[in-house]
Amino acid sequence: MLTPKNNAAFTRSTVLDKVAASFIKDRFAGINDVIAEINPCSSCTKHMQFINDINKFRCMAALGFCPEDETDSSKSLHDYAMEALKREKPGKSKISVINIACAACKRQQYVVTDQCRCCLAQPCRLNCPKEAIDIVDERAKIDTDKCVNCGRCHDVCPYGAILKAIVPCEDACPVGAITKDEHGKEHIDPDKCISCGKCLNSCPFDAIVERSEMIDVMNKIHNSGQKVVAMVAPAIVGQYGGSVNNLVGALKKIGFDEVFEVAVGADITTRKEAAEFVERMKEGQKLMTTSCCSAYYYAAKKHIPEIEPFVSGTKSPMYYTAELVKKQYPDCIAVFLGPCLAKRVEAEDDPNVDYVLTFEEVNAMFNAQDIKVEECEPQEFTLVSSAQGRRFPLTGGVAGAVASLLEGKIEVRAENIDGLTRDSIKLMKRYAAKGCECNMLEVMCCEGGCISGMGCVALPKKAARAVEAYVAQGQKLKDQD
Repeated sequence: MLTPKNNAAFTRSTVLDKVAASFIKDRFAGINDVIAEINPCSSCTKHMQFINDINKFRCMAALGFCPEDETDSSKSLHDYAMEALKREKPGKSKISVINIACAACKRQQYVVTDQCRCCLAQPCRLNCPKEAIDIVDERAKIDTDKCVNCGRCHDVCPYGAILKAIVPCEDACPVGAITKDEHGKEHIDPDKCISCGKCLNSCPFDAIVERSEMIDVMNKIHNSGQKVVAMVAPAIVGQYGGSVNNLVGALKKIGFDEVFEVAVGADITTRKEAAEFVERMKEGQKLMTTSCCSAYYYAAKKHIPEIEPFVSGTKSPMYYTAELVKKQYPDCIAVFLGPCLAKRVEAEDDPNVDYVLTFEEVNAMFNAQDIKVEECEPQEFTLVSSAQGRRFPLTGGVAGAVASLLEGKIEVRAENIDGLTRDSIKLMKRYAAKGCECNMLEVMCCEGGCISGMGCVALPKKAARAVEAYVAQGQKLKDQD
């Protein structure tokens, strides 16, 4: 995936910032002007219009629409904004490609560069299983009609002279959900997609967007008259400036009435998964996968049927937190704030979760009201979590929490899948079919855990340090409080 510091990510955050600011400023009266403000980079009128057309689609996504929703190009962004303000429920979560922004990258291929020295060894030619490489004019040449993209030539070249040219979005997708159409443009198959967002974070052209629920939430906060409750995933620690308590104050300043820590729900998940693990092991099962990663859950359901019988049936921390929120405030609007897109899909099947925002969208809401988190009055969470629940967003945190309640009761042999990839999917299929040394397997779609989710704003290493510091402040969860 792209490094976090890149212009595509900057453009995406700028779009969110300006759309949120337009709502706060004048309820979208001047939103048509936002399109040209996002990326005024060209003096060429024709090219500028092309850029503006793309930015319109990006703004539409920030308003909660997909590029496919445009059936009339004359419909203004203001019209879409007014429609968004009247919307009672958000549409189904969907990741889409802005067709005109897609560069139709060439298919993955291996290319011989000028670094080739036409060496005597010629390992590229001798190790090619399809005899697709010849030496022409003192340089290796790949016959693309014979090449099967196995990469053997790339691996054995002593000079590193053979380059693997990839399609970034396709290469990032762990389940093969994104492919080219007949025109070379990318298309996302919703039946295969697990909403991990890796393609979105990999496209150098910011051509992939996701339907946002930011405006729906802002509209509810300012116009509904209902209590709006924020449910904050523990990965939020370290995403903004200031302390956790400053963050609670900042969230209340942008309009949330109460702020619940989802790590409280993680404590419930920990207890229930520990009990489930004991029951499964006593029944003679060889493995239980323990993860609160929605993307992994959908990957297992759609792509790894072999592992699905081993997936924990315990609900996620979001589920249990929302249950607590609705029990305390039955008529409230419950909004989950998290690091990824897959939670939006999970929320569609959870009657207690009304909306889902990413940390990036929350950041846009802060910026729209010129709120500096570190300057906000410190306030407390409605409920306080344990140390184990706070560590859920880091790789090993879920399995570690469950194992901590089982110490001395049953043998736990834990292993972590740190990042969902094609190779890790193959590994899980093998584990399911042939067994493995572990009996507890934690799977995180994002390498490093939820602190690397596509909706995060802080660098993963910085966020991980902040989470560990917050964990150290918490009390240990016991089997029974």
